Amino acid sequence: MTATSKEQLKAWRESLHQAYALHAEQYLANPQGKRLLLQNARQLDALLKSIWQQHQVPASVSLIAVGGYGRGDLFPYSDIDLLVLMPEDHTPELQAGIESLIGVLWDIGLNIGHSVRTLPECLNEATLDVTVMTNLLEARWLTGNHRGFDTLQTKLRLQLDASRFFAEKLREQQIRHAKFNDTAYNLEPNIKESPGGLRDLHMILWVAQSQGLGKDWQGLVHAGLLDQAQARQLRRHERLLQSLRIRLHLLAKRREDRLLFDYQNALAEQMHYRTNEKKRASEQLMQGYYRTVKAVIIENEVLLKLLHARVNPPLGPPQIIDEDFTLSQGLLSLRTDDLFQRKPDAILRCFKLLQKYSTIAGFSAPLIRALQSAHPMINSQFRKEPLHKALFLQILRSPEGVHRCLRRMNRYGILGRYIPVFGRVIAQMQHDLFHVYTVDEHTLNVLRNLRRFAKPELRHEFPLCSQLFAEFSQPYLLYLAAIFHDIAKGRGGDHSVLGTVDARRFCQKHGLEKQETELVAWLVAAHLKMSSTAQKCDLSDPDVIETFAQLVGTEYRLIALYLLTVADIRGTSPNVWNAWKAKLLESLFLQTRRVLQQSLNTEAQLALRKQEALQKLQSFALSEPSVTPLWQAFGESYFSRFDSDEIAWQSRLLMPHQDSEKAIVRARLSPKGDGIQVMIYSRDHKEIFARICHFFESLQYNIAQAKIYTTAHGYALDNFIVLEPETRQVSYNGLLKHIEQGLTEQLTSQTPMPPPIRGRVSRQVKHMPIPTQISFRSVHSHQDHDQHFQQLDVIANDRPGLLASMAIAMLTHHIALHNAKINTLGNRVEDSFLISNADGQPLNEAQLLALKSSLAEL
Repeated sequence: MTATSKEQLKAWRESLHQAYALHAEQYLANPQGKRLLLQNARQLDALLKSIWQQHQVPASVSLIAVGGYGRGDLFPYSDIDLLVLMPEDHTPELQAGIESLIGVLWDIGLNIGHSVRTLPECLNEATLDVTVMTNLLEARWLTGNHRGFDTLQTKLRLQLDASRFFAEKLREQQIRHAKFNDTAYNLEPNIKESPGGLRDLHMILWVAQSQGLGKDWQGLVHAGLLDQAQARQLRRHERLLQSLRIRLHLLAKRREDRLLFDYQNALAEQMHYRTNEKKRASEQLMQGYYRTVKAVIIENEVLLKLLHARVNPPLGPPQIIDEDFTLSQGLLSLRTDDLFQRKPDAILRCFKLLQKYSTIAGFSAPLIRALQSAHPMINSQFRKEPLHKALFLQILRSPEGVHRCLRRMNRYGILGRYIPVFGRVIAQMQHDLFHVYTVDEHTLNVLRNLRRFAKPELRHEFPLCSQLFAEFSQPYLLYLAAIFHDIAKGRGGDHSVLGTVDARRFCQKHGLEKQETELVAWLVAAHLKMSSTAQKCDLSDPDVIETFAQLVGTEYRLIALYLLTVADIRGTSPNVWNAWKAKLLESLFLQTRRVLQQSLNTEAQLALRKQEALQKLQSFALSEPSVTPLWQAFGESYFSRFDSDEIAWQSRLLMPHQDSEKAIVRARLSPKGDGIQVMIYSRDHKEIFARICHFFESLQYNIAQAKIYTTAHGYALDNFIVLEPETRQVSYNGLLKHIEQGLTEQLTSQTPMPPPIRGRVSRQVKHMPIPTQISFRSVHSHQDHDQHFQQLDVIANDRPGLLASMAIAMLTHHIALHNAKINTLGNRVEDSFLISNADGQPLNEAQLLALKSSLAEL
């Protein structure tokens, strides 16, 4: 085998790059994805044959394309999978020569994935590893020993066990889908690997090929598994996914299979989407993508079931469920093909049966096809039929299988037909990093979370929610509220208000009682109220609790809203829910319930809180007379700023240090399990909040809450809840002491205030910008001797150092800070501050304008 000169390597490299560039240019001018893939494959075929010949490889060796390259799908930056089939008696010199040739391929810029094997080795590896078998199924001879390739193909077909291959590939697909949380509806999906992606289409064809049905969709048509219209639709979906992947490779100039935000706008522009009043171009692109993967998911399910039946026929006759349905191998089937035409109610009844019989694992392929064909039947007349309304309500009222049933109804397109306003939000993305799923997927996640509260085996996850749900008499009203809570997303206007109209209309048409209708409508209207109150307001303020109690009105409504809110927040993203949010909501719920049960006004709440704090102090042998001097120094409003647990903790630690000249910093793991609680006690000075923010941001800690309080004798008493970075391996040995020492040094430092950290904005935030929103509103504070402050609300893109920057801006404008609630939702911060001027008075218009201008520039 001959050596290769640098000049020859350069010539090969340039010729290939020029050819690929020409193919890409032709594609962008006339987008025909399959032609580009074949052109790239043929160009590479020719180059590899030329290199093979120039290296004078012995005729006993075969060069074979496998994998995607083997089937002729060569994307611009895809790996190139090759098999070198060696004779069984090959020499070490031949092995070395082949390795040298592979090195040449790397040197000309090819990303080679290769294997060098003999025929027995190929057959053995194919038996052991289904991935190897799959690659060899798509093998294509390039050059060399054609007889060896033919022998390999013949022996592979003889040893291939179609039933085992199916089982192993199905397990492989399930594992792959699990890596994406079994959903295709992420903000940055993987076009190739996600559920509904290209790999799901390949999966169908691999299984079909293992059964001798050919390598393309027409083979499935000939086998009677597809009709021509269905095959055309599959090709259309395949072309879209191929086109997106081709364009992604060309935009990224590398192998990139994820629809990242970085490329969505450019892709939308290339594919002629235009931003309109309702949706950005990128949102329209993604909605088209989601609709395609939804269709691919269904075809993958249907065709795999049909292919499974070919190699695993039922052992006996089907079980008769009723006069219209049978059960075979765990799948519900129609007894007659025209059932839905004769009995339209059977469209909903099949889902009711799914709930009723635990032995039903799913629907047969013919039943799924029949449901798809029945879509036009689910019209306004269908929805007016009393029997159909009753069936739908029976599904919601079932004690089992509600989420499973509604998810399948959505999967097969029935839910969006029965509730047309829900159909409008199917595959609609929510353009922020807080909601990482499409609206319909998020809604079904909320339903799933509600149903988890009903399962005794999951009681440990949310004990309070499970207890409340078990006692809730009408859970189907929660399910209805979940279905409608985001149903008006994307219409413009307040989706809570618009969704309330839809929910009330639906309930009235389905004959719900007036109080049931009003509860569902109220839950939709108020579904954001509890989370915003918990995350933006001071829950130690009795006025906040009393106002929220007046909003909910009754304990039954409070329980319903709490359950819906927990399920809603948990359904937005795997990363949004944490112990901090859980404890905030639980605290708001418990305090509000106590007010409703005992009819407590503000004064009664404060008296009860003081009594609870004294009871906790008694366990440390501290009596009311011993702590009274400290409480008098703190001032009466102290009890309305902190809860009883915080009061007891602070009091026992600060009694010996009431007039300390040194800053006192103490840290502990929050007894509520919601992070690290840090208390700062120091003579008041204007830089305290800014220095604290800088300290925690330098540690990459997230400040979740800051209670800022100035005592009657001129001390700052601040309480912070901080959360550690999610990626950090938590070890609390010495951590709390480190916080105490480090923060004390920061507060007592005589050096100038350090500038805020300027970290890099994340890639995702750059591509999902949020316009900064700054607003002020007057707040009457009963807890601070009837003073009137202002609440500053800031909504902005998150970035490292932002909170410290805001603190310095307030410091610069001589703003007194009385309370802070810090809330991060994906890429979005929603921070609230209770402020006044340095004299404790509301800011005037000029001061507000100056502060707003400074914050807007951050």
